[in-house]
Amino acid sequence: MAVGMREVAAGLWVWQVEHADWRPGQGWAPMVTSTCAESGGEVALLDPIAPPEDDRAFWQRLDARPPTLAVVLKPDHVRDVDLFVERYGIPAFGPYLFWPGNVPRTELRGIEPESELPGGLRALYDGRGRGETPLWVPDRRALVFADALTAPDGELLVWATPWHEQRVLPALRAMLELPFEHVVVAHGDPVHDRAAFERALERPPYLG
Repeated sequence: MAVGMREVAAGLWVWQVEHADWRPGQGWAPMVTSTCAESGGEVALLDPIAPPEDDRAFWQRLDARPPTLAVVLKPDHVRDVDLFVERYGIPAFGPYLFWPGNVPRTELRGIEPESELPGGLRALYDGRGRGETPLWVPDRRALVFADALTAPDGELLVWATPWHEQRVLPALRAMLELPFEHVVVAHGDPVHDRAAFERALERPPYLG
């Protein structure tokens, strides 16, 4: 079984895989989270990293209900999007720009805040100025983040930036208008609820 494969709700599950580029001192742990979310008849892989081919439980589960699209939420979260696109013949969406040396072979369909994707998925504005577009998954009442929030010790926190008070907190508070129940993050404990999100907005940011 993929390490940390975990049910969040019906039609929403996550898995954790060790990041190949992890190095000590980066401010995040080697195990990182990817998400599979169903919405509007679509099955979306969000920031996916592939487990080993011999992880039969993972691949059998995915093959039983194959993904219909993949989404990269942040320029440095390219991860294994090409592998999933090629394996399942699906379209992929993501940023318009990427970091040198970390560009997908797949030509991603560009998204920005307020872009609507298949299945009613909606890209959100996080105020952090780093190209991240968290996703609202309406059918699962879930928010899925790349790096805007993190939970290194199990406690959900906002990742620090120079614009925390000016731009980030207002953008995250605007998300409270959405009727979400679940919050999924890439780093640390992956699954949280709405109350944890609200508490994170009142706590000091995570400095890494």
